[in-house]
Amino acid sequence: MTTYEARPIGPDALKELRASDDAGRPCVPHAAAEGGDPLRCCLRGAEPGERIALVSYAPLRRWAAETWGRPGAYDEQGPVFIHAEECEGPAGGRPGYPFSRAGALRTVRRYDADGRIVGGRLLEIPADEESGFDAAFAEAFADPEVVLAHVRAVEYGCFHFEVRREGHVGQPLDYCPG
Repeated sequence: MTTYEARPIGPDALKELRASDDAGRPCVPHAAAEGGDPLRCCLRGAEPGERIALVSYAPLRRWAAETWGRPGAYDEQGPVFIHAEECEGPAGGRPGYPFSRAGALRTVRRYDADGRIVGGRLLEIPADEESGFDAAFAEAFADPEVVLAHVRAVEYGCFHFEVRREGHVGQPLDYCPG
């Protein structure tokens, strides 16, 4: 069992991405040829023949819309695979963190409540994959400013999943304490 929750792309965002992606392009479904494509809707690899789509996704922009963050220049978009039609989401498949393979390189980017990068680290996934990720997330959330961590592949820069600080919901832009 993992210490932190790897979050898939949420159902509302998926519904929008299946119509038009975050770059404004229409979704173009295709059959997965060999399978293994990392699906960010259910955090598993695609099976051969499944209907999938490669879409542009802006995870920080979507997070900011939920939490009232203001990522500014740190807002970026990139390619992710999703099921072309609605799926059941994560179903407790492979144990541990998704898309984890010993020896693979990942970045763990840290963001504050406004969505600005406040650090990050390169992670070479160790043989004990789960403990490697757990340590990287524990290090990230040891900084009280960090509310969100994104995991990306180094090879292609693809977004894999996010982990949020437990209990963080953000404040509206016009929030003024006191």
